[in-house]
Amino acid sequence: MRDEELPRRLRDAAGAHRPDRERMLARVERGMAGAGPPARVVRPPRTATPWLRVAAATAAVCGVLAAGTFAVTSAGGEGAHEDRGAAPPSATGTPGGTLRTEDGPLRTDGAVDPHSNAYWAQSNVTLRATEPLASLTVELRIALTGGVTSTGSWRSLPEGDFTVSATEDSSFLIYRWRLKPGRSVPAGTHTFAGQYNHAEGERDPAGDYVTVRAVRASGRPASVGDSFGPDR
Repeated sequence: MRDEELPRRLRDAAGAHRPDRERMLARVERGMAGAGPPARVVRPPRTATPWLRVAAATAAVCGVLAAGTFAVTSAGGEGAHEDRGAAPPSATGTPGGTLRTEDGPLRTDGAVDPHSNAYWAQSNVTLRATEPLASLTVELRIALTGGVTSTGSWRSLPEGDFTVSATEDSSFLIYRWRLKPGRSVPAGTHTFAGQYNHAEGERDPAGDYVTVRAVRASGRPASVGDSFGPDR
């Protein structure tokens, strides 16, 4: 086989590859559960014939494609940002389909403000803490449906205690409030709100959700979340 044929054969092998997502997820779950060491990559001996080298290279390309497919699926379209702990929304609108609204001293509720209108809206996050928090990150995700653009945000806690950002990835407008090191959040009910313009008409918030990650003063972590859709 001529060396110049190798790129074409590799492209053909990569194009014909169809990753088995369910099988990949099952393997990852077994690995996370400690179900044995990861499989080793077997390399052909240096004396392998040319067709063996092509077969090994093709298998390597397929392996890279499969790993890339799983990585994209796991990322859930979040894009590059600091916190990757938030799972993408499920078909029911709740992040990952498993996030609870109450965990230990924390409880959260997400709702669209009743003063929103046909061109502008505000999404409210109500956070209740029954004990002080030493660390807190609130992440509000607004699905980029027609015309969604940021118009600002606010929180009921002191402005100087938080680092605030408003960014976009391929799917969401993301508001993030992060408690600064050395600051704390007292027990009580606190509000975080993100504001945005949108296309004319009533906007469906079913794809919007919030995630909250905190560390209690005792050092124990807690996390909660909620969706904004009508099926919450």
